[in-house]
Amino acid sequence: MGTGDTEGTVRIAMWSGPRNISTAMMRSFENRADTAVWDEPFYAAYLAMTGIVHPMNDEILAAHETDWRKVADGVLAPAAGGARIFYQKHMTHHMIDGIGREWMDHPEIRHAFLIRKPEEVVASYAAKRDEVTLADLGFLQQAEIFERVADRLGEAPVVVEGAAVLADPRGVLSKLCDRLGIAFDEAMLSWPAGRRDSDGAWAPHWYHAVEASTGFAPREEREVKPLSDEGRAIAEAAAPAYERLAAYAIR
Repeated sequence: MGTGDTEGTVRIAMWSGPRNISTAMMRSFENRADTAVWDEPFYAAYLAMTGIVHPMNDEILAAHETDWRKVADGVLAPAAGGARIFYQKHMTHHMIDGIGREWMDHPEIRHAFLIRKPEEVVASYAAKRDEVTLADLGFLQQAEIFERVADRLGEAPVVVEGAAVLADPRGVLSKLCDRLGIAFDEAMLSWPAGRRDSDGAWAPHWYHAVEASTGFAPREEREVKPLSDEGRAIAEAAAPAYERLAAYAIR
């Protein structure tokens, strides 16, 4: 994808697992005047189809579309307010069997992949939920989607490491925008604190940190509990998928 803007709607599918900087990235893009965002489009469908119970489960199912086919149609529909850029924050673990992936092959969609080291994801996720499984973290699904997109493109799609964004927001976001074929916008570097109308119904449980944020900043150093044996096993099982994508991360 070359540098510069293109005509028509630019649909960006940003694929991340949980406990990354995915919501801060959504804030960054939403702060552009030319961009509308969609927060985890398939979350309610994922809950409805699996029967898994997440925090604020009833609120999520009541507020969001549970039919994945209608969600897939929405991914390809006009962006809210006629925005030229339609940024979609997708969670890889939502892409379960039974949710079709054909929509991913639409030529208007520009895929990008946001990654974080497995041991950091496991530790962060375990602090929010008592039970953690490999499927919950989306590493294997992220690698599958990456391979699907790479096969269609004939080259690796863009990958960005969350820690790299925090360390050098301007530099990494500039390169990300270049790879996506859009112009970098300084507005992406900061945003007003608080909740957004675009935030999913799950925001009150998960978004405390990002609601207090006004931009990207290095993660605070804090004492992290050592991973349990089960947690280490999950991180080790996720490592090959993470390393596969990390080899292509923006430097």
